[in-house]
Amino acid sequence: MSFLLDTDTCSAHLKRPSGLMHRFMQHSGGLYIPTVVLAELYTWAYHRQNPNSIILQIENDLLSDVGVLDFDSDCAKEFGRIRGLLLQQGVSVSRMDLLIASVALVHNLTMVTHNTKD
Repeated sequence: MSFLLDTDTCSAHLKRPSGLMHRFMQHSGGLYIPTVVLAELYTWAYHRQNPNSIILQIENDLLSDVGVLDFDSDCAKEFGRIRGLLLQQGVSVSRMDLLIASVALVHNLTMVTHNTKD
């Protein structure tokens, strides 16, 4: 089984690498992040007064442990399909979370997140 990691899971790993390291090692080769999550992580880093340490962690620690999946046209189509259905039902979900979920669905990956709201 392979997994797509949400931003909150990645940031938890970067804040306390030893906390999730055993899970990362257990599923080595089966962990992925979408480019959308990578963008959110870089935003988190550049929002800080000194982004360099976080950027180094992203590039040297996280990216060595996970594969990166592009948000492509198939993901865009899935995003539109799901968002359209949700809007018909009067349900509003964070667009960023839905972009991430679309990548998981297109690639048949299990989503790993602490966000139980969306």
